Order: sequence, then C-alpha cells, then structure tokens
Amino acid sequence: MLNVGKIEEGFVLDHIKAGKSLSIYHHLQLDKLDCTVAIIKNARSNKMERKDILKVECDIDTLNLDILGFIDHNITVNVIKDGRIVEKRQLSLPKEIKHVIKCKNPRCITSIEQGLPHIFVLTDPEKEIYRCKYCEEKCRQRW
Repeated sequence: MLNVGKIEEGFVLDHIKAGKSLSIYHHLQLDKLDCTVAIIKNARSNKMERKDILKVECDIDTLNLDILGFIDHNITVNVIKDGRIVEKRQLSLPKEIKHVIKCKNPRCITSIEQGLPHIFVLTDPEKEIYRCKYCEEKCRQRW
C-alpha cells in the first residue's frame, strides 16, 4: 500500500480522470511554483474505478479555478488548513477563458494581432462548446 503524507496547508485535487494529472500539472503551471507537489496516478476509486490525485502544498489563491474548470469541471478541490479539509469546492465550466487555448482559424484577428488575448466564450453549456470571442470558431481542443 502506498502512503503519501498529509499536507498542512494547500489543496488536493481529487477525482481527476486517470492519466490526466500531468497535463493538469502543466496547464496550472505548478512547475513554476516553489511548493511541494505530489502526483498520484491510477489510484483505486469507488466512484471512478481509477483516478489521479494532485496534492499541492501552497496557497489556494495560486490555483486558477477557471482553467481547472475548463479542463475538467468534475474535479473536486479540497482546501487544506492545519492538516484538515476546511472547504470542498465544486468546479463549473467558466463562462469565459483567456490564454488557455488558441484560435485555429487563420483568418481570426488573433492570428494577425499578436498582442490580442485569446478569449473563448462558453456558447453551449450542455454540450460544453466554447467559441472564439472574435471569429466564433469552435474550440476543438478538449482534455
């Protein structure tokens, strides 16, 4: 049995689809933070059969919940203080995301104007469809 120590202050990302933890690690830019990160891959789960878990020992405010909600809004965010879970946050699909994905339309203004932010807007919450704010190109990149 694997034993990963508890954290005193930080957050635990639970119910990550098996095999997706490294992608989330990079998209949240956890490699750029000076904090302890434990990645648990393919843990047994009653709810999901197999899952990944990320334990991060740093301030919860460093976490971009919009990016995390876009990647997978079914992930549970457990906030840890003094070694105990003090809050469980449920994610939702963000209405708008910036600088997470790039528009693939070569005629989009973001292809010409390099300084323009790449912004996608949630246009169909049921089908989880995002479209470019400028040209309405459908987002094809999902995790």
